Amino acid sequence: MSSISELRTIALSRKKGGPRLKEKYPDNKAALVFLLPWILGILGLTIGPIVASLYLAFTDYNLLQPPVWSGLENFQKMFADPRFWNSFRVTITYVVVSVPLQLALALALAVLLDKGMKGLPFYRSVFYLPSLLGGSVAVAILWRQVFGKEGLVNAFLGMFGLHDLPGWIGHPDYALGTIIILHVWTFGSPMVIFLAGLRQIPDMYYEAASIDGAGKVRQFFSITFPLLTPVIFFNLVLQIIFAFQSFTQAYVVSGGTGGPGDSTMFFTLLLYKEAFTELDMGYASAMAWFLVVVIGAFTAFNFWLSKFWVHYDD
Repeated sequence: MSSISELRTIALSRKKGGPRLKEKYPDNKAALVFLLPWILGILGLTIGPIVASLYLAFTDYNLLQPPVWSGLENFQKMFADPRFWNSFRVTITYVVVSVPLQLALALALAVLLDKGMKGLPFYRSVFYLPSLLGGSVAVAILWRQVFGKEGLVNAFLGMFGLHDLPGWIGHPDYALGTIIILHVWTFGSPMVIFLAGLRQIPDMYYEAASIDGAGKVRQFFSITFPLLTPVIFFNLVLQIIFAFQSFTQAYVVSGGTGGPGDSTMFFTLLLYKEAFTELDMGYASAMAWFLVVVIGAFTAFNFWLSKFWVHYDD
């Protein structure tokens, strides 16, 4: 109480021209010392590279010689490059197909786990495990074995009389689908977030709906889904951003080629090849900024669209 009274006295004296609060309590320079590593990190590892890449996007730079200003040449080359547009189409297909499937599976399992089954912590950990491993090189290599011509999928289908099947990752019509399945398989992270959101819905809503004769399906679409829309929106935005940045799966599954026939040439994979295989860092920087704009546009569109379907408590 004495400290509160002292602060009130200082505030009143400040109005009357008395000693100022900052003179009574001088700035603590120790806080700046503790923040200094973070400030240096964000300037040197985040803001610095961002500014540098923006400059390089307007230059001709091959990593071996100093960059030469070229204006909009990289962007003109990018928009006229058929391989660029193919990679963009592959990435958009991957995002549009894999993200809704992943969120649907995550929500379904979260609803199932929310029923209070025995061993819930164990199942929750098991289902979350793919999210920890899905982006690893080891799992991508395993995926090559599972969907190869002599892989587990063809061996399983052979038990039902289906033989002479192609290698799924080696066929241009199916290679992208195998990577989409890999992304859907990493449903653990959004599932845990859905589960946390389900636990925040009061039971009294379901009890009142049961008294009124509403079944489980009606309760889900009338209670669960509307109250869970903020969590769905959060997962949707995050997973779209992550999907646009996918790289490891396509790189390992395709052997770094983006094949067969560029069917798995993700935007990030083409960007990597232009930067570190072709040594065209200026063109790769322009591609990177194009990706930033696309992700920002998708995010802004989702925020605009959210006002039509996301429901908050207020």
